[in-house]
Amino acid sequence: MLTPPEAIHAIATRKAMRRLLPLLGLAYFMSYVDRTNVALAKSQLEADLGIGAAAYGLGAGVFFVSYALLEIPSNLLLYRIGARAWIARIAVTWGLVSAAMMFAQGETSFYVLRFALGAAEAGLYPALMYTVTLWFSQRHRVTVVGLVYTAPAAATILGAPAGGGLMTLDGVAGLHGWQWMFLVEGLVTVCVGVLVWIALPSRPQDARWLSAQEAAALSEGAAGNGEPSPHRLRGNLGRAFGRPVVLLLAGTYFLNQIVGSAIGFNLPSLVGGLGVKGPFAIGLVTGSMGVAILAGVLFFPWLHGRTGKDTGLIVLCAVGATAVMGAYLLTDSVVARYALLFAANFFLTGTLPLFWSVAMSRMSGLMAAAGLAFINTVGLLGGFFGPMLFGLIEGRTGSARAPFYFVVAAGLAGIALAGLLKRTVTRENGDGDGERAHAARVPAIAAD
Repeated sequence: MLTPPEAIHAIATRKAMRRLLPLLGLAYFMSYVDRTNVALAKSQLEADLGIGAAAYGLGAGVFFVSYALLEIPSNLLLYRIGARAWIARIAVTWGLVSAAMMFAQGETSFYVLRFALGAAEAGLYPALMYTVTLWFSQRHRVTVVGLVYTAPAAATILGAPAGGGLMTLDGVAGLHGWQWMFLVEGLVTVCVGVLVWIALPSRPQDARWLSAQEAAALSEGAAGNGEPSPHRLRGNLGRAFGRPVVLLLAGTYFLNQIVGSAIGFNLPSLVGGLGVKGPFAIGLVTGSMGVAILAGVLFFPWLHGRTGKDTGLIVLCAVGATAVMGAYLLTDSVVARYALLFAANFFLTGTLPLFWSVAMSRMSGLMAAAGLAFINTVGLLGGFFGPMLFGLIEGRTGSARAPFYFVVAAGLAGIALAGLLKRTVTRENGDGDGERAHAARVPAIAAD
Protein backbone atom coordinates (compact mmCIF):
# COMPACT_ATOMS: atom_id res chain seq x y z
CA MET A 1 0.00 0.00 0.00
CA LEU A 2 1.32 3.44 -0.92
CA THR A 3 2.48 5.76 1.84
CA PRO A 4 1.26 9.40 1.57
CA PRO A 5 4.56 10.68 0.02
CA GLU A 6 4.58 7.81 -2.49
CA ALA A 7 0.93 8.46 -3.36
CA ILE A 8 1.63 12.15 -3.95
CA HIS A 9 4.58 11.29 -6.18
CA ALA A 10 2.54 8.77 -8.17
CA ILE A 11 -0.25 11.31 -8.76
CA ALA A 12 2.24 14.03 -9.73
CA THR A 13 4.06 11.66 -12.11
CA ARG A 14 0.83 10.82 -13.90
CA LYS A 15 0.02 14.52 -14.24
CA ALA A 16 3.50 15.26 -15.58
CA MET A 17 3.28 12.46 -18.12
CA ARG A 18 -0.09 13.69 -19.38
CA ARG A 19 1.01 17.33 -19.60
CA LEU A 20 4.63 17.05 -20.73
CA LEU A 21 4.89 14.03 -22.98
CA PRO A 22 2.56 15.40 -25.70
CA LEU A 23 4.64 18.61 -25.86
CA LEU A 24 8.03 16.89 -25.80
CA GLY A 25 6.80 14.29 -28.25
CA LEU A 26 5.39 16.90 -30.65
CA ALA A 27 8.67 18.83 -30.70
CA TYR A 28 10.63 15.63 -31.33
CA PHE A 29 8.07 14.51 -33.94
CA MET A 30 8.61 17.66 -36.01
CA SER A 31 12.38 17.58 -35.55
CA TYR A 32 12.44 14.07 -36.96
CA VAL A 33 10.15 15.05 -39.85
CA ASP A 34 12.23 18.13 -40.71
CA ARG A 35 15.51 16.28 -40.30
CA THR A 36 14.63 13.31 -42.50
CA ASN A 37 12.16 14.67 -45.07
CA VAL A 38 15.18 15.26 -47.27
CA ALA A 39 15.29 11.47 -47.75
CA LEU A 40 11.92 11.63 -49.52
CA ALA A 41 13.26 14.33 -51.80
CA LYS A 42 16.45 12.45 -52.75
CA SER A 43 15.38 11.39 -56.24
CA GLN A 44 13.69 14.71 -57.03
CA LEU A 45 16.71 16.72 -55.85
CA GLU A 46 18.85 14.72 -58.26
CA ALA A 47 16.41 15.25 -61.13
CA ASP A 48 15.72 18.95 -60.49
CA LEU A 49 19.04 20.18 -59.06
CA GLY A 50 21.58 17.58 -60.21
CA ILE A 51 22.44 16.47 -56.66
CA GLY A 52 23.82 12.93 -57.03
CA ALA A 53 24.18 10.13 -54.48
CA ALA A 54 27.55 11.24 -53.06
CA ALA A 55 26.50 14.91 -52.84
CA TYR A 56 23.20 13.92 -51.25
CA GLY A 57 24.99 11.76 -48.67
CA LEU A 58 27.33 14.65 -47.78
CA GLY A 59 24.40 17.09 -47.54
CA ALA A 60 22.36 14.69 -45.43
CA GLY A 61 25.32 14.18 -43.11
CA VAL A 62 26.57 17.78 -42.85
CA PHE A 63 23.45 18.55 -40.80
CA PHE A 64 25.05 16.55 -37.98
CA VAL A 65 28.33 18.48 -38.12
CA SER A 66 26.84 21.84 -37.12
CA TYR A 67 24.44 20.09 -34.76
CA ALA A 68 27.39 18.40 -33.04
CA LEU A 69 29.55 21.54 -32.87
CA LEU A 70 26.82 23.51 -31.08
CA GLU A 71 25.33 20.72 -28.98
CA ILE A 72 27.21 21.31 -25.73
CA PRO A 73 27.03 25.15 -25.86
CA SER A 74 23.32 24.85 -26.54
CA ASN A 75 22.71 22.64 -23.53
CA LEU A 76 24.78 24.86 -21.25
CA LEU A 77 22.54 27.77 -22.29
CA LEU A 78 19.52 25.54 -21.65
CA TYR A 79 20.78 25.01 -18.08
CA ARG A 80 20.98 28.79 -17.56
CA ILE A 81 17.88 29.90 -19.48
CA GLY A 82 15.42 27.08 -18.84
CA ALA A 83 13.74 24.43 -20.97
CA ARG A 84 10.65 26.43 -21.96
CA ALA A 85 12.43 29.36 -23.61
CA TRP A 86 15.28 27.35 -25.10
CA ILE A 87 13.27 24.49 -26.64
CA ALA A 88 10.80 27.05 -28.06
CA ARG A 89 13.70 29.03 -29.58
CA ILE A 90 15.16 25.89 -31.11
CA ALA A 91 11.84 24.88 -32.70
CA VAL A 92 11.09 28.30 -34.20
CA THR A 93 14.55 28.76 -35.74
CA TRP A 94 14.83 25.24 -37.15
CA GLY A 95 11.31 25.53 -38.58
CA LEU A 96 12.28 28.71 -40.43
CA VAL A 97 15.47 27.13 -41.79
CA SER A 98 13.61 23.98 -42.78
CA ALA A 99 11.13 26.09 -44.77
CA ALA A 100 14.09 27.86 -46.39
CA MET A 101 15.24 24.51 -47.82
CA MET A 102 12.76 25.24 -50.62
CA PHE A 103 15.28 27.79 -51.97
CA ALA A 104 18.08 25.25 -52.58
CA GLN A 105 19.52 25.74 -56.07
CA GLY A 106 22.33 23.20 -56.26
CA GLU A 107 24.95 21.36 -54.25
CA THR A 108 26.47 24.39 -52.50
CA SER A 109 23.18 25.90 -51.34
CA PHE A 110 22.01 22.41 -50.33
CA TYR A 111 25.08 21.99 -48.12
CA VAL A 112 24.71 25.47 -46.60
CA LEU A 113 21.04 25.01 -45.76
CA ARG A 114 21.58 21.56 -44.25
CA PHE A 115 24.44 22.96 -42.16
CA ALA A 116 22.20 25.83 -41.01
CA LEU A 117 19.41 23.39 -40.15
CA GLY A 118 21.76 21.44 -37.90
CA ALA A 119 22.90 24.65 -36.19
CA ALA A 120 19.30 25.74 -35.60
CA GLU A 121 18.23 22.38 -34.17
CA ALA A 122 21.38 21.84 -32.07
CA GLY A 123 20.65 20.84 -28.52
CA LEU A 124 17.03 19.77 -28.96
CA TYR A 125 17.32 16.09 -28.08
CA PRO A 126 19.63 16.45 -25.04
CA ALA A 127 17.35 19.31 -23.95
CA LEU A 128 14.43 16.89 -24.00
CA MET A 129 16.43 14.29 -22.07
CA TYR A 130 17.63 16.88 -19.57
CA THR A 131 14.00 17.91 -19.04
CA VAL A 132 13.20 14.27 -18.24
CA THR A 133 15.91 14.30 -15.53
CA LEU A 134 14.20 17.29 -13.87
CA TRP A 135 10.73 15.78 -13.76
CA PHE A 136 10.91 11.98 -13.48
CA SER A 137 12.54 9.51 -11.08
CA GLN A 138 15.03 6.99 -12.44
CA ARG A 139 12.55 4.11 -12.24
CA HIS A 140 10.19 5.97 -14.59
CA ARG A 141 12.77 7.19 -17.10
CA VAL A 142 12.98 4.12 -19.33
CA THR A 143 9.21 4.27 -19.78
CA VAL A 144 9.17 8.04 -20.30
CA VAL A 145 12.01 7.98 -22.83
CA GLY A 146 10.33 5.08 -24.61
CA LEU A 147 7.16 7.17 -24.89
CA VAL A 148 9.16 10.15 -26.19
CA TYR A 149 10.59 7.82 -28.83
CA THR A 150 7.10 7.07 -30.09
CA ALA A 151 7.44 10.50 -31.73
CA PRO A 152 9.97 9.41 -34.40
CA ALA A 153 7.90 6.27 -34.89
CA ALA A 154 4.84 8.42 -35.50
CA ALA A 155 6.92 10.74 -37.68
CA THR A 156 7.89 7.77 -39.84
CA ILE A 157 4.35 6.37 -39.95
CA LEU A 158 2.63 9.72 -40.59
CA GLY A 159 5.38 12.05 -41.75
CA ALA A 160 6.61 9.97 -44.68
CA PRO A 161 3.15 9.58 -46.28
CA ALA A 162 2.35 13.25 -45.52
CA GLY A 163 5.62 14.32 -47.13
CA GLY A 164 4.94 12.07 -50.09
CA GLY A 165 1.47 13.63 -50.38
CA LEU A 166 2.88 17.17 -50.31
CA MET A 167 5.31 16.20 -53.06
CA THR A 168 2.37 15.35 -55.31
CA LEU A 169 1.71 19.13 -55.42
CA ASP A 170 4.52 19.31 -57.98
CA GLY A 171 3.82 22.23 -60.31
CA VAL A 172 1.24 23.98 -58.09
CA ALA A 173 2.00 27.74 -57.95
CA GLY A 174 5.15 27.04 -59.96
CA LEU A 175 6.82 25.11 -57.14
CA HIS A 176 8.32 21.64 -57.17
CA GLY A 177 6.74 19.05 -54.89
CA TRP A 178 9.80 18.94 -52.66
CA GLN A 179 9.59 22.73 -52.22
CA TRP A 180 6.00 22.40 -50.97
CA MET A 181 7.10 19.70 -48.54
CA PHE A 182 9.88 21.80 -47.01
CA LEU A 183 7.71 24.94 -46.83
CA VAL A 184 4.65 23.41 -45.18
CA GLU A 185 6.50 21.20 -42.72
CA GLY A 186 8.83 24.04 -41.71
CA LEU A 187 5.95 26.41 -40.96
CA VAL A 188 4.18 23.75 -38.90
CA THR A 189 7.35 23.48 -36.79
CA VAL A 190 7.31 27.23 -36.11
CA CYS A 191 3.77 26.81 -34.73
CA VAL A 192 5.00 23.97 -32.49
CA GLY A 193 7.70 26.27 -31.10
CA VAL A 194 5.08 28.87 -30.19
CA LEU A 195 3.01 26.15 -28.48
CA VAL A 196 6.02 25.04 -26.42
CA TRP A 197 6.57 28.64 -25.30
CA ILE A 198 2.96 28.88 -24.14
CA ALA A 199 2.51 25.49 -22.48
CA LEU A 200 5.83 23.97 -21.29
CA PRO A 201 7.01 24.70 -17.71
CA SER A 202 10.80 24.60 -17.29
CA ARG A 203 10.63 22.71 -13.96
CA PRO A 204 8.03 21.27 -11.58
CA GLN A 205 7.91 24.43 -9.45
CA ASP A 206 6.81 26.44 -12.53
CA ALA A 207 3.80 24.21 -13.29
CA ARG A 208 0.51 25.81 -12.31
CA TRP A 209 -1.23 22.43 -12.61
CA LEU A 210 0.83 20.96 -9.75
CA SER A 211 0.36 21.66 -6.05
CA ALA A 212 3.41 22.70 -4.06
CA GLN A 213 3.56 19.20 -2.52
CA GLU A 214 3.38 17.53 -5.93
CA ALA A 215 6.09 19.77 -7.39
CA ALA A 216 8.36 19.05 -4.41
CA ALA A 217 7.71 15.29 -4.72
CA LEU A 218 8.68 15.30 -8.41
CA SER A 219 11.86 17.32 -7.82
CA GLU A 220 12.91 15.09 -4.91
CA GLY A 221 12.16 11.91 -6.85
CA ALA A 222 14.07 13.15 -9.91
CA ALA A 223 17.11 14.02 -7.77
CA GLY A 224 17.13 10.56 -6.15
CA ASN A 225 20.13 9.74 -3.98
CA GLY A 226 22.76 10.97 -6.40
CA GLU A 227 25.61 13.14 -5.20
CA PRO A 228 25.19 16.91 -5.73
CA SER A 229 26.13 18.25 -9.14
CA PRO A 230 28.67 21.10 -9.44
CA HIS A 231 27.27 24.40 -10.68
CA ARG A 232 30.10 25.18 -13.08
CA LEU A 233 31.95 23.21 -15.74
CA ARG A 234 35.41 24.64 -15.02
CA GLY A 235 37.39 22.14 -13.00
CA ASN A 236 34.85 19.37 -13.64
CA LEU A 237 35.55 18.48 -17.30
CA GLY A 238 36.72 14.99 -16.41
CA ARG A 239 33.58 14.35 -14.43
CA ALA A 240 31.33 15.55 -17.24
CA PHE A 241 33.15 14.05 -20.23
CA GLY A 242 36.05 11.82 -19.19
CA ARG A 243 34.63 8.98 -17.10
CA PRO A 244 34.98 5.55 -18.78
CA VAL A 245 31.23 4.92 -18.70
CA VAL A 246 30.54 8.28 -20.39
CA LEU A 247 33.11 7.60 -23.11
CA LEU A 248 31.70 4.12 -23.72
CA LEU A 249 28.14 5.48 -23.86
CA ALA A 250 29.31 8.03 -26.41
CA GLY A 251 31.13 5.43 -28.51
CA THR A 252 28.22 2.99 -28.44
CA TYR A 253 25.80 5.72 -29.47
CA PHE A 254 28.19 6.83 -32.25
CA LEU A 255 28.09 3.38 -33.85
CA ASN A 256 24.34 3.03 -33.34
CA GLN A 257 23.82 6.32 -35.17
CA ILE A 258 26.20 5.38 -38.00
CA VAL A 259 24.07 2.33 -38.74
CA GLY A 260 20.72 3.97 -38.04
CA SER A 261 21.33 7.12 -40.08
CA ALA A 262 22.91 5.21 -42.97
CA ILE A 263 19.73 3.18 -43.27
CA GLY A 264 17.27 5.93 -42.32
CA PHE A 265 18.47 8.57 -44.76
CA ASN A 266 18.43 6.04 -47.60
CA LEU A 267 15.27 4.17 -46.63
CA PRO A 268 13.01 5.72 -49.31
CA SER A 269 15.53 4.92 -52.04
CA LEU A 270 15.93 1.40 -50.66
CA VAL A 271 12.14 1.03 -50.73
CA GLY A 272 12.17 2.30 -54.31
CA GLY A 273 14.76 -0.35 -55.11
CA LEU A 274 12.33 -2.99 -53.90
CA GLY A 275 10.05 -2.07 -56.79
CA VAL A 276 7.75 0.54 -55.16
CA LYS A 277 6.94 3.37 -57.59
CA GLY A 278 5.74 6.96 -57.08
CA PRO A 279 6.51 9.40 -54.22
CA PHE A 280 3.29 8.77 -52.29
CA ALA A 281 3.60 4.98 -52.49
CA ILE A 282 7.26 5.16 -51.46
CA GLY A 283 6.31 7.44 -48.56
CA LEU A 284 3.56 5.07 -47.50
CA VAL A 285 5.81 1.99 -47.52
CA THR A 286 8.63 3.90 -45.83
CA GLY A 287 6.13 5.05 -43.21
CA SER A 288 5.24 1.47 -42.40
CA MET A 289 8.74 1.10 -40.97
CA GLY A 290 7.54 3.37 -38.18
CA VAL A 291 5.56 0.42 -36.86
CA ALA A 292 8.89 -1.34 -36.24
CA ILE A 293 10.24 1.73 -34.42
CA LEU A 294 7.08 1.97 -32.32
CA ALA A 295 7.26 -1.73 -31.45
CA GLY A 296 10.90 -1.40 -30.40
CA VAL A 297 10.50 1.64 -28.15
CA LEU A 298 7.52 0.05 -26.40
CA PHE A 299 8.76 -3.56 -26.21
CA PHE A 300 12.25 -3.04 -24.78
CA PRO A 301 11.18 -0.72 -21.91
CA TRP A 302 8.52 -3.34 -21.10
CA LEU A 303 11.17 -6.07 -21.18
CA HIS A 304 13.41 -3.93 -18.98
CA GLY A 305 10.60 -3.66 -16.46
CA ARG A 306 10.23 -7.45 -16.40
CA THR A 307 13.95 -8.32 -16.25
CA GLY A 308 15.62 -5.34 -14.56
CA LYS A 309 18.31 -5.44 -17.25
CA ASP A 310 19.42 -2.48 -19.32
CA THR A 311 23.00 -2.90 -20.61
CA GLY A 312 22.35 -6.58 -21.31
CA LEU A 313 19.42 -5.60 -23.52
CA ILE A 314 21.58 -2.97 -25.23
CA VAL A 315 23.99 -5.77 -26.22
CA LEU A 316 21.05 -7.87 -27.43
CA CYS A 317 19.82 -5.03 -29.65
CA ALA A 318 23.29 -4.47 -31.13
CA VAL A 319 23.58 -8.17 -31.98
CA GLY A 320 20.07 -8.27 -33.45
CA ALA A 321 20.55 -5.22 -35.68
CA THR A 322 23.88 -6.47 -37.01
CA ALA A 323 22.55 -9.96 -37.66
CA VAL A 324 19.61 -8.74 -39.73
CA MET A 325 21.81 -6.40 -41.76
CA GLY A 326 24.13 -9.31 -42.47
CA ALA A 327 21.13 -11.34 -43.59
CA TYR A 328 20.10 -8.45 -45.87
CA LEU A 329 23.34 -8.98 -47.79
CA LEU A 330 22.60 -12.67 -48.26
CA THR A 331 19.16 -12.48 -49.86
CA ASP A 332 17.67 -11.04 -53.04
CA SER A 333 14.07 -11.68 -51.99
CA VAL A 334 12.02 -8.47 -51.96
CA VAL A 335 9.81 -9.74 -49.15
CA ALA A 336 12.77 -10.86 -47.05
CA ARG A 337 14.60 -7.56 -47.55
CA TYR A 338 11.55 -5.58 -46.48
CA ALA A 339 11.19 -7.77 -43.37
CA LEU A 340 14.90 -7.35 -42.55
CA LEU A 341 14.71 -3.55 -42.85
CA PHE A 342 11.71 -3.73 -40.54
CA ALA A 343 13.69 -5.79 -37.99
CA ALA A 344 16.70 -3.46 -38.22
CA ASN A 345 14.55 -0.46 -37.26
CA PHE A 346 13.05 -2.48 -34.39
CA PHE A 347 16.46 -3.16 -32.82
CA LEU A 348 18.24 0.11 -33.70
CA THR A 349 15.57 2.33 -32.15
CA GLY A 350 14.39 -0.07 -29.44
CA THR A 351 17.75 0.16 -27.72
CA LEU A 352 17.60 3.94 -27.27
CA PRO A 353 15.27 4.21 -24.23
CA LEU A 354 17.54 1.73 -22.44
CA PHE A 355 20.63 3.61 -23.53
CA TRP A 356 19.47 7.04 -22.33
CA SER A 357 18.18 5.61 -19.06
CA VAL A 358 21.67 4.28 -18.32
CA ALA A 359 23.17 7.67 -19.22
CA MET A 360 20.71 9.69 -17.10
CA SER A 361 21.19 7.44 -14.07
CA ARG A 362 24.83 8.51 -13.83
CA MET A 363 24.60 12.31 -13.96
CA SER A 364 22.46 15.18 -12.70
CA GLY A 365 22.24 18.98 -12.77
CA LEU A 366 24.88 20.77 -14.83
CA MET A 367 26.76 17.48 -15.29
CA ALA A 368 23.63 16.02 -16.90
CA ALA A 369 23.22 19.05 -19.19
CA ALA A 370 26.86 18.82 -20.31
CA GLY A 371 27.27 15.04 -20.25
CA LEU A 372 24.09 14.21 -22.14
CA ALA A 373 24.97 16.83 -24.74
CA PHE A 374 28.47 15.35 -25.09
CA ILE A 375 27.12 11.84 -25.63
CA ASN A 376 24.63 13.11 -28.18
CA THR A 377 27.35 15.16 -29.91
CA VAL A 378 29.48 12.07 -30.46
CA GLY A 379 26.40 10.21 -31.68
CA LEU A 380 25.64 13.00 -34.12
CA LEU A 381 29.05 12.54 -35.68
CA GLY A 382 27.88 9.01 -36.42
CA GLY A 383 24.84 10.62 -38.04
CA PHE A 384 27.24 12.52 -40.29
CA PHE A 385 29.50 9.63 -41.26
CA GLY A 386 26.69 7.10 -41.75
CA PRO A 387 24.83 8.66 -44.71
CA MET A 388 28.01 10.25 -46.11
CA LEU A 389 29.91 6.95 -46.33
CA PHE A 390 26.80 5.06 -47.47
CA GLY A 391 26.36 7.56 -50.33
CA LEU A 392 30.08 7.58 -51.14
CA ILE A 393 30.24 3.78 -51.37
CA GLU A 394 27.03 3.65 -53.41
CA GLY A 395 28.30 6.36 -55.78
CA ARG A 396 31.72 4.73 -56.24
CA THR A 397 30.44 1.20 -56.77
CA GLY A 398 27.09 1.90 -58.42
CA SER A 399 25.65 -0.82 -56.18
CA ALA A 400 22.92 -0.42 -53.53
CA ARG A 401 24.20 -3.61 -51.86
CA ALA A 402 27.84 -2.57 -51.34
CA PRO A 403 27.19 0.00 -48.54
CA PHE A 404 25.70 -2.74 -46.37
CA TYR A 405 29.16 -4.27 -45.90
CA PHE A 406 30.14 -1.00 -44.23
CA VAL A 407 26.91 -1.06 -42.17
CA VAL A 408 27.61 -4.59 -40.92
CA ALA A 409 31.22 -3.68 -40.01
CA ALA A 410 29.97 -0.72 -37.96
CA GLY A 411 27.43 -3.01 -36.30
CA LEU A 412 30.12 -5.50 -35.29
CA ALA A 413 32.13 -2.70 -33.69
CA GLY A 414 28.96 -1.63 -31.89
CA ILE A 415 28.52 -5.10 -30.42
CA ALA A 416 32.05 -4.98 -29.01
CA LEU A 417 31.55 -1.56 -27.42
CA ALA A 418 28.14 -2.50 -26.00
CA GLY A 419 29.71 -5.54 -24.35
CA LEU A 420 32.47 -3.38 -22.86
CA LEU A 421 29.84 -0.89 -21.64
CA LYS A 422 28.00 -3.72 -19.87
CA ARG A 423 31.15 -4.85 -18.08
CA THR A 424 32.05 -1.28 -17.10
CA VAL A 425 28.60 -0.56 -15.66
CA THR A 426 28.71 -3.82 -13.68
CA ARG A 427 32.16 -2.91 -12.32
CA GLU A 428 31.03 0.62 -11.38
CA ASN A 429 28.07 -0.80 -9.50
CA GLY A 430 30.32 -3.25 -7.67
CA ASP A 431 27.96 -6.18 -8.11
CA GLY A 432 27.70 -9.23 -10.31
CA ASP A 433 24.28 -8.11 -11.51
CA GLY A 434 25.05 -4.50 -12.31
CA GLU A 435 21.65 -3.30 -13.42
CA ARG A 436 19.84 -4.71 -10.39
CA ALA A 437 22.49 -3.35 -8.04
CA HIS A 438 22.07 0.12 -9.48
CA ALA A 439 18.30 -0.09 -9.35
CA ALA A 440 18.48 -1.07 -5.70
CA ARG A 441 20.10 2.30 -4.94
CA VAL A 442 17.28 4.24 -6.60
CA PRO A 443 14.57 5.34 -4.15
CA ALA A 444 11.48 3.14 -4.33
CA ILE A 445 9.00 5.56 -5.85
CA ALA A 446 5.56 4.11 -6.46
CA ALA A 447 4.73 3.19 -10.03
CA ASP A 448 1.60 4.58 -11.59
